Amino acid sequence: MNVDGRIEQAQLLYERAVFGGDSDALVTADLGLDAVEADLALARGRLIHARFLEERIEDERELTLFERAAELYGRLGHVQGEGEAVFWVGTFHQVVRDDNETALPVFKRALGLATRAGDRLTMSYALRHVGFVDHMAGRLDEARTHFEESTRLRRELGFLPGVAANLIGLAYLAAQQERRDDAAALLREATDLAEKTHSHGVLRWVAGAREELSVP
Repeated sequence: MNVDGRIEQAQLLYERAVFGGDSDALVTADLGLDAVEADLALARGRLIHARFLEERIEDERELTLFERAAELYGRLGHVQGEGEAVFWVGTFHQVVRDDNETALPVFKRALGLATRAGDRLTMSYALRHVGFVDHMAGRLDEARTHFEESTRLRRELGFLPGVAANLIGLAYLAAQQERRDDAAALLREATDLAEKTHSHGVLRWVAGAREELSVP
């Protein structure tokens, strides 16, 4: 049921409770509105995170919204939603707070939930960000494994902008491991995929990687 449907249902259940004397209807209405609130909190949190990426100014509401969404999805038994919200909690700690120590166990929890739900997209995101943790800790082989598994899932899903983004990460790893030909090939493929999908933001990341790594 979509958001409008849940709100309409809540109105009908209100009338059933008040005029029909069915107090159990209130429990059902609450659950439906909890689902609406969870969806809204997750969506609004993501928008705040996007603004952070543009402005680099922390908004404390972001973490509150993601934690609220995770709590509500967990209460509802919505494993996929909980896994996605937990992933974003980890992303806040990693990207906004630069706190990989706090983020890593959160990403692992998100990966477990997403795996249970069969949510390959969130799995790919969690694996990507665990790869970032490994990379920054100097665990280059582990980072490569996580990035490659994330990329495999994204190829299966046809999520080509996400594939291109991962290839940039793999290019940085390749260059750091003195595999410069591999790094160049990865950036060429990332460019091709980004151009085909009109992913202009990813193209800017590719350009930045070429300049930083001095890779043609």
